[in-house]
Amino acid sequence: MNKKEMEEQIIESYRQDEDMMILVFAQWCTNNEQNPEELYRRAYPAQQNNERLQHVLNLVVPKEEAGDIADDTLLGVLSLYGNDDLAMVVAEVIEQRKR
Repeated sequence: MNKKEMEEQIIESYRQDEDMMILVFAQWCTNNEQNPEELYRRAYPAQQNNERLQHVLNLVVPKEEAGDIADDTLLGVLSLYGNDDLAMVVAEVIEQRKR
């Protein structure tokens, strides 16, 4: 494997991992009756549309079919990928839910 192929493989692997993070976020939103697009817009108002979020939304299953996703798990995954603004919005939703 040459250097270019290895770089492409690393990029693709990261993209797949990032898609998994987006799926965890979107499924958590569904499980908690939140709109993932709305939360994303609150976190990143300068971005018009997130194509990858749109694509991943097709993979989300109804709340009744999904496993539970702990709040801390989602916050950890978002932090791992540097989505601190989105993590802040999610933390606000969690705090409001607890009231």
